[in-house]
Amino acid sequence: MEKIYKVSCIGLGHRGFCYLERMQKESNHYELVSLCDLNQKRLSFGKDTFNVKEDNCFTSEDAFFKEKRGDLLVVSTQDRDHVGHAIKGLKLGYDILLEKPISGDKEEIISLIEAQKKYNHKIFVCHVLRYAPAFTKVKELIESGTIGELVMIDAIENVEYRHQSHSYVRGNWRDSKVASPMILAKCCHDLDLLVWYANSPCDTLSSIGDLRYFKKENQPLGASNRCKDCKYKGTCLFDAYKIYIEQQFWGRAMISDERPITDETLKHALDNGPYGRCVYNCDNNVVDNEITVIKFKNGVTANLRMTGFTAHAGRIMKFYGTRGQIDLDEMSGYITVMPFGQKDQRIEISSLIEGVNGHGGGDDGLIHSLYQNLISTKEGSTTLAVSVESHLMAFAAEESRLNNGSSFKIH
Repeated sequence: MEKIYKVSCIGLGHRGFCYLERMQKESNHYELVSLCDLNQKRLSFGKDTFNVKEDNCFTSEDAFFKEKRGDLLVVSTQDRDHVGHAIKGLKLGYDILLEKPISGDKEEIISLIEAQKKYNHKIFVCHVLRYAPAFTKVKELIESGTIGELVMIDAIENVEYRHQSHSYVRGNWRDSKVASPMILAKCCHDLDLLVWYANSPCDTLSSIGDLRYFKKENQPLGASNRCKDCKYKGTCLFDAYKIYIEQQFWGRAMISDERPITDETLKHALDNGPYGRCVYNCDNNVVDNEITVIKFKNGVTANLRMTGFTAHAGRIMKFYGTRGQIDLDEMSGYITVMPFGQKDQRIEISSLIEGVNGHGGGDDGLIHSLYQNLISTKEGSTTLAVSVESHLMAFAAEESRLNNGSSFKIH
């Protein structure tokens, strides 16, 4: 019989639940045995959802880390807690599944690398897009020589205006001092993909961007600081009640810990919590637009554009080679392969992701592949060693942005 990995998890937010739900479906590979979260409501919901024993559920991380309770530790806490929790897990003998970003602090990442070497356990970072069928299909096409030698990549991350307001204006990733700069919090996926496709470490990069719109000077005349008593309620594009209740934006699952989710529980959360604040009067400092230009050591070049000012979400990536072009467009739903002098081929993304979900099937793909990486001596696709490169690029991009777009060498 194959080994069943006993799984402990610290951090029962949206991402933690996503991974545990997928592990629960693979009961021949994973058994969920212990949980930890500061929030008692989340912890109780997790206990009931995943059928974990009461005495193995903790609101105190000290009690949770008092002893080893499984084989694999899922670390899905806030960005600045990741490394501390991962190191505690390594000391106890856990292998680690670590939510991205690893950390917003370069020195913390170095300390985690050193701890992994010392304790000699596996760490896999949740760069889930490497496991998403559309993105893996493009990787296969490039590596098979479909467009010859890769020369340049043009990528845009369409954050979507509601997602921008939810996560990076009102939400947990709004403040780079508490979480991470947006180029890391949102785009470490994109930077990791660029490294993967270019098949090379980064050489140099530069970046420009700013917080253009979501700030006090753009607040409409006479607007209130909370949506509930604002004269623009119902007409403002960022009216929280319209976004979360009327439009049923996916972020509604995160604004309240009450279950089940109802209009009444959402209204109470918006009336009293951070997600009911005016987007023009929050304590946010991360950018809402940024452009990063990259040169890889093998000569491949790339640019990454990130913007919160799009009507719809989805990545668009264009790959230019010596013998053709590939377009990956999540917004249109197609991969288009265009070899020079030949007929274009269109691949419908929905045909690739049938039966899987979460980040275009990447969440399912990660958890499915994780087991094989745990039982194998082979290096996985998103190990700590592999994933560090995208973070070094993000740190350099933020430094460049703060220095008027100066070019920075990565290594």
